[in-house]
Order: sequence, then C-alpha cells, then structure tokens
Amino acid sequence: ILQLIRETKCLDRMGHVEIPESARMLLLQEEKFKTFYNELNHLLREYRRVTGLVKPITANLLKPHLDHLEFQLRPGMVTLTWTSMNIDGYLKSVWDSLDQLEQLIAGVNDIMESRVDANLRLVSHVLLAELPEDNRLVSLDDFVDIQERHVRHTTEWLVAKNQEIEAAVNDMLGTIVAFPLDAHVRRISESEIIKVKAHYNW
Repeated sequence: ILQLIRETKCLDRMGHVEIPESARMLLLQEEKFKTFYNELNHLLREYRRVTGLVKPITANLLKPHLDHLEFQLRPGMVTLTWTSMNIDGYLKSVWDSLDQLEQLIAGVNDIMESRVDANLRLVSHVLLAELPEDNRLVSLDDFVDIQERHVRHTTEWLVAKNQEIEAAVNDMLGTIVAFPLDAHVRRISESEIIKVKAHYNW
C-alpha cells in the first residue's frame, strides 16, 4: 500500500495523468495508513521480543498461550484489509493480549529465577561431609559424630528447600493454568504438567 501511495504521488506530480478515484482516496488517507503500517511493524517486533522471553523449560507449558496470541493475530493475516473499519479495535485487542502474555511470562520467569533456580543453586553448593576445622586430627568416633550431626542438619535443610521448590513449581503451574485462553485453543496437556513436576521432583 505504501508503494501504491508513492506511485499515486508521482502521477499527481506529473500533472497531465488522470488518477483513479480509488487512488486519490488512498492518498487522502496516507497518514492513517502509515500510522497503521508503523504500529503493525512495532507490534510484530514486540511479539518477537515477548515470545523470545520464554525459557526452554516452560516452552511446552506456554505453547497454548502463544497459540492464543497467534489466534488473536489471525484476523490481520486473513480477513482485515487496509480499508477495514475495525483496524483500531484489532490493534487494541492484540496489544492487550500481548501485554497479558508478557505479564504471564514475566511472572513465570520470576518464579523460576527467584524461587526455583535460586534454591537449586543453594542446594548445589551443599557439602555432603563436614571436615574438622584447621585440619585438626579427631578420633574416629568424633568424626562419625560430626558427620551424623551434619547429615541430620543438612537433611532437614534439603527437605525444606525441596518443599520450597515444589511449592514454587506448583505456583508456577497454577499461574499458567489459570491464564484465560480462547475456546479455540487447546489447553495444556496433563502430560506436560507431569513432565515439569517430575523434572523438579527429587
């Protein structure tokens, strides 16, 4: 359409060429069409940015949500034309869906980073054996007592961390499942939910 506007302007400058009425009407709406074009380009850039925020571990869980957004985008690829009367409504609807998806992804990523991954990093640094300080020598019985106390303490701490991770994964799954989807979009499969739970179940 922008090329058509440029060509119409060239014909208009030539002066002695008759310009079709439809092309003149197009020229009168040049600013509106340029605004739509720029906003659609910006929308697609934002779509790529937001979908790029999805982490691999949650990609399959968030697939229905990405499908939901693509369903919202579909009229722009199938039914709408540059002269459609409802382009403004379409853009508002897609922006709203994109904002909601970005908030969901940000919430999921926040749970993953601050509650799951942070706890997993702490767990990965746990020492399984406690050695005497300053390399001092201890008897075998004392060494066994030190290890038993350490194992008891570490086990309690690991159980607590495991429960925190489990609660965080459940919260993340609850947030994803509660997100409203279009009726035409397939919901998250139970097998995907089980797969993610199993990934963090130790």
